[in-house]
Amino acid sequence: MADASHRFVVITGGPGSGKTTLIEMLAASGHAVMPEAGRAVIREQMAAGGNGLPWADRARFAELMLAHDLRSHAAAKDQPGFVFFDRGIPDIAGYLGLCGLPVPETIGRAAEACRYRETVFIAPFWPEIFKQDAERRQDPAEAKRTYEAMVATYPRYGYRLLELPRASVADRAAFVMRHLAAEA
Repeated sequence: MADASHRFVVITGGPGSGKTTLIEMLAASGHAVMPEAGRAVIREQMAAGGNGLPWADRARFAELMLAHDLRSHAAAKDQPGFVFFDRGIPDIAGYLGLCGLPVPETIGRAAEACRYRETVFIAPFWPEIFKQDAERRQDPAEAKRTYEAMVATYPRYGYRLLELPRASVADRAAFVMRHLAAEA
């Protein structure tokens, strides 16, 4: 099978910056999407009474996110056209760095082996739309630090970041599609 990474588009950034809303709009437009591992892991761990949660065992949480992201990356190969990822494997390395934890070799190897399109879209910290919820317990300061961690992390893995505008979700979607068409 030919390398499909040129079709795998990551949208990253801090929590509460509009990533998931953008992903949902792209899905509604007919594009394949891969949901954020962190939220899925939190829901699964809460339902099972597990401790692989960012407020309980951050290293375990990262391991579970990696397993989820590896499955998503493999499943994306069967999807036609662009596949939009709500975060990518390098996000896990950024998260661990943000927490002051070492990045295990398994995460570095996975980030090198499971590639995405070179251009990664990053949503900047946007205090006007930031909201906390049951799964997003970070405060605005941590959301901003998370964004900064992603700015530092993705280039280390060979990606080029392109910042999304602080604009409506429709304008953001158009921005993404324009840039993907221009890079074709």
